[in-house]
Amino acid sequence: MTAGPTPGSGRAEAAGSAEPVGSPASEPDGAVEADRPVEADRPVEAAGATTRRRAASILFGIGLTVLALDFGTKHLALQTLEGREPVELLGGLVYLSLTRNSGAAWSIGADHTWIFSLITILVIGWILWTALRLRSSPWAVSLGLVLGGALGNLMDRIFRAPGWFVGHVVDMISVLEPYGRAFPVFNVADSALVCGVCLAVLLELTGRQRDGSRLGRDGRRATPTAPRERA
Repeated sequence: MTAGPTPGSGRAEAAGSAEPVGSPASEPDGAVEADRPVEADRPVEAAGATTRRRAASILFGIGLTVLALDFGTKHLALQTLEGREPVELLGGLVYLSLTRNSGAAWSIGADHTWIFSLITILVIGWILWTALRLRSSPWAVSLGLVLGGALGNLMDRIFRAPGWFVGHVVDMISVLEPYGRAFPVFNVADSALVCGVCLAVLLELTGRQRDGSRLGRDGRRATPTAPRERA
C-alpha cells in the first residue's frame, strides 16, 4: 500500500514555497533591473557636477586675478609714469611708457570706441553662459584669461575719461621701442586676452572639447566616463 500524504503536509509545502511579500521574485520581471541604471548613474552625475564646479572655480579665479593685476598695474602706471620719459627695462627689450588708447591695437577704430565696449560685453556674456556647462580645466584656464582681460579693458572704457563706454584704455608696456613704435603698447589685460585666445586655438587644434571630451583622429568623441574604443 502506498502511504498517503500525512495530514497537514500539503499546507506545510505550500507554506514553505510561499515567497515573502515584497521579495525581488514577487515583483514584475525587469522591475529590479530597471532601477539599477538609475542607481549606477548617480556617481556619474555627482562626478560631473564636481567637474563643473572645479572648472567654474578655475575660470572665475583666474578671471578675478587677471582683473586685479590689470587694475593694480594701471593704477601704478598712472601714479608713476605720468609726465615722465619712458623707463627702459631689460636692456631696451621693454619700455614702460604711459599711453591712452581709444581703439584697438595700433589705434584701430579709435573713433568707434563704443563698438569695442559692445563686442566685449557680448564676449563676457558668452563666457558666462559657457561656464554653466564647462567641464574642461584647460578650457577653464583659457576662458578665465579671456574673461579677466575683457573685464579689465571694459572697466577702462566704461569708467575712464572722456566718458561712459567711450573711455580710453590705459596702456604702459612697449616692446623694443618706446611709445609703441615697434609694436603696439599693451597692458596686463591685453596680455591675458592674447594668451587665452592662443590657448583656445591650441585646444581646438588638439581636439579638446569644452565638455571634457576629446576628438580622436577618427573624429570620434571620447569622454572621461566613456573612453573611445580602440580600433
